[in-house]
Amino acid sequence: MKGRRSFQQSALTLADVAREAGVSEITVSRVIRSKGPIAPETRERVEAAIRKVGYVPNRIASSFASAGSDLIGVVVPSLANIVFPDVIRGLHDAISGRGFRSVVSVTDYRMETERELVRSLLSWRPAALIVTGCDHEPDTRQMLQSSDVTVVELMDTDSEPIDISIGMSHVEAGREMARHYLGRGYRRFGYVGHDLDRDLRARKRRDAFNATVTEAGANLVGEVTVPGPSSVTAGREALGELLATHIGIDAVYFSNDDMAIGGVFHCMANGITLPHDLAIAGFNGLDIGQSLPQPLTTVLTRRYDIGFQAGLAVLARFDGLDFPTSTDVGFELLAGATA
Repeated sequence: MKGRRSFQQSALTLADVAREAGVSEITVSRVIRSKGPIAPETRERVEAAIRKVGYVPNRIASSFASAGSDLIGVVVPSLANIVFPDVIRGLHDAISGRGFRSVVSVTDYRMETERELVRSLLSWRPAALIVTGCDHEPDTRQMLQSSDVTVVELMDTDSEPIDISIGMSHVEAGREMARHYLGRGYRRFGYVGHDLDRDLRARKRRDAFNATVTEAGANLVGEVTVPGPSSVTAGREALGELLATHIGIDAVYFSNDDMAIGGVFHCMANGITLPHDLAIAGFNGLDIGQSLPQPLTTVLTRRYDIGFQAGLAVLARFDGLDFPTSTDVGFELLAGATA
């Protein structure tokens, strides 16, 4: 793990890349700017060196860079529901009084998009870079580890942070919902979710839930995951598919509240009584789920607090103060009325 950072640390330079590639700084500059004749094998060697050391070009003038940037780069996977806007609101409330401004980019849960956004944001030498989750492509991780800025990883505390992590344990959230279901007497489970190859935090919850119910001797009867992003419509259709192809399920765990609310709508449309005929639970604790005629059983995540703590972390580093390497804000299981 990289140690405590400061805004005064030196960034990687062309000389570092040139040394790694065994070429001149001018050659490295030409490769980066795509100027002048460069042999293909030389270009490949320089690009490999850039990836290895995590070098990111500086796009702001040296005189401006020396004064320090007031920008904070923020990379989130989605703005499709209130989850990440809540995080950004908390961040804004923490930093706005100090003159910092956030620049928000969206990955759509694509690792390759995160890599390019991180490269682009770091090239402007922000005061800090805030990313979502602790799972990154190797190239992205190398850039973050080699950068001279504060890096805050949000939403997940299940892995060792690059610099600072603020969030909750998705593994424990999955286990807690499994224990809740088991304590209510449910024994035959299903799972409905969205693309688990992209949303790795949802995968952690699903895997921990499955492991816990299996260890208790209960049965995971079946699951349906949709290839695209989560939505109410996707949840409704996926639950219909699950129940049509797997008989005897008495409780379903959904990847999040959007999907679970769709499941509730499927039950309402098909005369399935909650929780007598089927139990449903989600994740995130969205207001809309708690406003249903039967409040949704779910896990409430402290999204605003995560964003606010991220802002405090950036300010602490700027002021030369200590800040914990990992902050777990916890979660709350809302028993609701659907399980």
